[in-house]
Amino acid sequence: MFRSNKVKKSNDALNGLERVKALIEGVDSVVIGAGAGLSTAAGYRYSGEPFARYFTDFAGLYDFQDMYSGGFYPYDTLEEYWGYWSRYIWVNRYLDCPGDVYRNLLKLVEKKNYFVLTTNVDHCFHKAGFDKKRLFYTQGDYGLWQAGSGQPKKTYDNYHQVKQMILSQGWRIDADNDLLAPSLDGGYTKHTSAIDWSQLKLAIPSELVPYGEDGLPFAMNLRADDRFVEDAGWHDAAKRYNQFIEKHAAGPIIYLEIGVGFNTPIIIKYNFWKKVHANPQAYYICLNKAEVHIPKEIRDRSIGIAGDADVVINELVGIPKRRFLV
Repeated sequence: MFRSNKVKKSNDALNGLERVKALIEGVDSVVIGAGAGLSTAAGYRYSGEPFARYFTDFAGLYDFQDMYSGGFYPYDTLEEYWGYWSRYIWVNRYLDCPGDVYRNLLKLVEKKNYFVLTTNVDHCFHKAGFDKKRLFYTQGDYGLWQAGSGQPKKTYDNYHQVKQMILSQGWRIDADNDLLAPSLDGGYTKHTSAIDWSQLKLAIPSELVPYGEDGLPFAMNLRADDRFVEDAGWHDAAKRYNQFIEKHAAGPIIYLEIGVGFNTPIIIKYNFWKKVHANPQAYYICLNKAEVHIPKEIRDRSIGIAGDADVVINELVGIPKRRFLV
């Protein structure tokens, strides 16, 4: 059993940053393990202005204060359920990533032999230009639907149907895939304060409600219970990831963990600890804004940086923005 030690924020992190640079420059192979903290660093927000811009009408009617809560609300009709979820999918999957942290992370490893393991479902690695054959999304994808029963074991791209749902509510979509709402002056706007919410619909037409081959309404392909569909693409990605790990079970390699918490630590965090412990030439690097934990068994081959991943990664690729220490 590993016993982890919490690394506190201190000026030692600056020395750690130089060590991280040297380690990455000195190896050919890197495994990236990314959690929700990386997308938070990229600018994704489920509350505040982004929520108000796209969901003020839902919030006013149902009194929830963030996108995540709205996703669990027991809507009376499927038309309203998909009215909400179509916006949620579009904003968190099909809009461009708000920040550049994913693109800068690619700059850090693009000349390396890399592989990405992530619990994120927003597809930001793919949008940033990472090789799709080096990505394993373990928990699903906002851009995919599956049968409500979990059978058959297939997933379905939802872009075109979600786009229809969005347009049916009164939104427009610009050349950058951003949403334009009816404005108080009769045009269309991106500005929250200028939106005429009375011109937007909460529900989609009944004919746009999506159904699967099992006769049930489609469900999101997100790991929530034992009905989660691991389709052929999921298994192919898992195979490529496992082959990569087996090939590098010995020899120099870095396990770079970014923004991973303790909601599902067994997928990335504990997994990385075990791999580093088993390979004397492996190193573990942990970037986390909140807490950095390093087991004492691998502490001599680990570096923890407590700071904003956006700032740290910018520093690593030579784009300093601000001090990341608090």
